[in-house]
Amino acid sequence: MAIVMITGASSGFGAATAEIFAQNGYRLILNARRIERLETLKRMLSETYSADVLLLPFDVRDKDAVATAMDTIPASWKQIDVLINNAGLAAGRDLFQDGLVDDWEAMIDTNVKGLLYVTKHAVSGMKERKSGHIINVSSLAGQEVYPMGNVYCATKHAVTALSKGLRMDLLPYHIKVTNISPGLAETEFSMVRFKGDEAKAKAVYEGFDPLQAKDIADVIYFAASRPQHMNLEEITILPTAQSDSRTVVRG
Repeated sequence: MAIVMITGASSGFGAATAEIFAQNGYRLILNARRIERLETLKRMLSETYSADVLLLPFDVRDKDAVATAMDTIPASWKQIDVLINNAGLAAGRDLFQDGLVDDWEAMIDTNVKGLLYVTKHAVSGMKERKSGHIINVSSLAGQEVYPMGNVYCATKHAVTALSKGLRMDLLPYHIKVTNISPGLAETEFSMVRFKGDEAKAKAVYEGFDPLQAKDIADVIYFAASRPQHMNLEEITILPTAQSDSRTVVRG
């Protein structure tokens, strides 16, 4: 039975993705910082789908914690067939000159360095087996730049570039790499970005029908379930009301 590892699995895209893979019989390694949410998700997946779930709580920003957790995965779980690098965040939306260095570091450490740390460990086994699939959750912000998105956009451009670089470097090992770029999707994303300001977060999605976490999970599963000879390199997903990072029809 194939094994999928999902980072940032405690909510949003990650939790929805865990559910669709559980529905389809995968064994699940679920990572996030919030152990209580992971435990709740594990209970639901086990009770609803009889899913086999291993929880791996650590902060992807912590290089040593990543190494310890990945190196101590039980032998029966070592063969990670699909790695979904979903952990990521936006912190603040400010003009560059008004940005907070702590926000910049949180985004760079999570969105870029965390992805690198986890992938470095997971890919070693894929290379030995000459098979595997890495799916990176980037963003429309990894293709475009918008006002006050400066550092967040830079980190997601980095994810998109890393996906291309990984695909080139891992090609001799028959390892697939897919980059997923969602547009406006209603999850906890904006609540995190605006640091709990519910009014600001809600306003982002007012007046149109945004993407939902399940929409992205469906596409991730579709990419992962293609035949071995087929790799979906780049997938951009937008709500019907959105054409680019600045243009949304509301009302």
